[in-house]
Amino acid sequence: MSLIHCNGKPLDLSVPAVMGILNLTADSFFDGGSYLTVSGQLQKAGQMLSEGARIIDLGAVSTRPGAPEVSTEEELEKLLPSLKALRKEFPSAIISVDTFRPEVARAVAGEGADMINDIYGGRYEAGMMETVASLKVPYIIMHMKGIPRNMQDNPTYSDVIAEITYFFEKQLAGARATGIRDIIIDPGFGFGKNIEHNYRLLSGLESLQSLGVPVMAGLSRKTMIYRVLGTDPAHALNGTSILQTIALMKGVSLLRSHDVKEAVEAVELVETLKKHSQEQ
Repeated sequence: MSLIHCNGKPLDLSVPAVMGILNLTADSFFDGGSYLTVSGQLQKAGQMLSEGARIIDLGAVSTRPGAPEVSTEEELEKLLPSLKALRKEFPSAIISVDTFRPEVARAVAGEGADMINDIYGGRYEAGMMETVASLKVPYIIMHMKGIPRNMQDNPTYSDVIAEITYFFEKQLAGARATGIRDIIIDPGFGFGKNIEHNYRLLSGLESLQSLGVPVMAGLSRKTMIYRVLGTDPAHALNGTSILQTIALMKGVSLLRSHDVKEAVEAVELVETLKKHSQEQ
C-alpha cells in the first residue's frame, strides 16, 4: 500500500509526502496567472522541490467552481512545453499531470509524466482507466459530485462519508479490473461539497483507510477555510496548515498543497508526535 511505482521512481508513502501544485492556468482560484511562462514554472517547481515536494502536479484546466470548459487542444498547448522543460530540468522529479482526458494522458506520458491525477476519477470519458493501465503509471482517483461548472449548485448527500466510500469502492474495482496497480484516492474537498460536507468529511477521514490505498488530501487555501474565517485564499495559509495537520492525524498519506514548506513542516511535526507517542 505504501510504495507507489512512478516510472522507475519509487514513492514511499509510509511517511506522508507533499505534492506541490503548479497551475498553468490564468484563472485558478488562488494562483491563477502567476506561472504562465515556462521560466516562471521552472523557478516555482525548483522552489517546491527544494522545499521538500516529492511530486510536482501540473494542471492546465482550472477546476475552480464555475470554471469554463477547456478544449483538449488548449490543454495540451499549455501542458506540453512546461512538461518538456520540467522533465529536462528535473529528470529525477516525480511529475504528475492533472487531467481527465485519455488523449492528454497518452500525450503527457509520452513526454515523461510519471502519474495521472484525474478529478473525474475515470468518469469523464470512456477508456480513461484503460489508457492509464496501458501507460503503467499511478492513478489518482478523485471524488466529485457534478462538474466544475455546477458542482457547488446546492450539492446534497444523505451521508457524505458513506457515499464517497461507495464511490471509491466502485472506481477502485473498475481501475483494478483494467490492470492499474498503483492507485491513490482523493476525497475531493470542495468538489461538489458545501462547508458542512467538507467538515463532516474531514471529521471522518480516517474511515477511508479501510479501502486499503493511500489517501490524498487537497485542502490548500480552499473555501472551507477562508469562508469560515471570513477572509480570502491569500490569507488562508494558517488555516491550511491546521487542516492539513488534522488530515495527517487521520492517516492521510499525501498532501496536495500550494505551500510546500509549510506542508512539509506539518508532516515532520506530526511524524515526530507519532514517534514519541509510540515510545510511551
